Amino acid sequence: MDSEEGTQQPQLVLAHKLFLLTHPDVNDLDKVRLREEVLEAVVSNDMAPLFETLVSKGVFSLNLEVLDPMRVKNADELKKLDEKLACVHLYEFHGVPTTFYGKALEQLKVTEKKTVAVGQKMDLVFYTLQMGLFDLDFDLISKCIDKAKKLFEKGGDWERKNRLKVYEGLFCMSTRNFKKAADLFLDSISTFTTYELFPYDTFIFYTVLTSIITLDRVSLKQKVVDAPEILTVIGKIPYLSEFMNSLYECQYKSFFSAFAGLMEHIKLDRYLQPHFRYYMREVRTVVYSQFLESYKSVTIEAMAKAFGVSEDFIDLELSRFIAAGKLHCKIDKVAGVLETNRPDAKNALYQATIKQGDFLLNRIQKLSRVIDL
Repeated sequence: MDSEEGTQQPQLVLAHKLFLLTHPDVNDLDKVRLREEVLEAVVSNDMAPLFETLVSKGVFSLNLEVLDPMRVKNADELKKLDEKLACVHLYEFHGVPTTFYGKALEQLKVTEKKTVAVGQKMDLVFYTLQMGLFDLDFDLISKCIDKAKKLFEKGGDWERKNRLKVYEGLFCMSTRNFKKAADLFLDSISTFTTYELFPYDTFIFYTVLTSIITLDRVSLKQKVVDAPEILTVIGKIPYLSEFMNSLYECQYKSFFSAFAGLMEHIKLDRYLQPHFRYYMREVRTVVYSQFLESYKSVTIEAMAKAFGVSEDFIDLELSRFIAAGKLHCKIDKVAGVLETNRPDAKNALYQATIKQGDFLLNRIQKLSRVIDL
């Protein structure tokens, strides 16, 4: 790959700046700085199509003195690319800018046909994945991941296999499959080398967030809370250590405080921001379930005091989660008490078996009537 260890790919840095530039929660002063940085990156890399797109979205005003020279350079570069397509080589491709998205994908396909080694083909897949992540083209990303897995069936080194886990984990997290994302991230903690996507601190940030809403307490303790790789860097990430430890140690008032601070970071992450509300609900489901699991009944006042919020807030919150089937309890509003009614797993399995048996019998009866006819 053409990024050195510890260095994020420039196009992904640019993608994040573009995301922040259009984010409503970023203040105007920061947007002025971001606009200057984006314009500098676009002009220095002759990204005429991207500049035109940003002009159409009102990010930049049309400036032909800036656009025309980029168009000329783009036209010259496209001619050179057409010449290279006839005799392209893997390592020549890495000099091609992502300005020409379609042309780059075309050259990737030609290069792959002329490449024999599995490792070099994998490098092409990783490069394509980075292009997909720039535009968050999930269809392209999904196809590339499937292609990479098929390549690994023919061989491939462990370093590339471990890197693919991070790419797939990021894809799963971006498409709201947090369970699989957490498993893939946890498998990659001790072998992380995918610095072209994000720094190690960001990787730990994603790992902790996805693990908290998908792992049980025992697994969370073993794989996350006590993991030395996580403990070495978690203190560098604001609110994350308090968020994780307060949940595990049942310090719910501290948890809500850290949770509020951490939400600001999630809203400003281009991969997590689309799932902001969903993640908020899932985290609250986890923490409320953990609290209620210790009681057969508890007063609303006691729960509100434990979380450092008002009784009306807890009443409103729990009523929503109960109605959605997220919490197994009921509210006695008159007595001001919460009564848990944990589902019986064996009874639920029995009921499900009976229901499926009835369905099967009905199908058999219908089939017998058809046969009789």
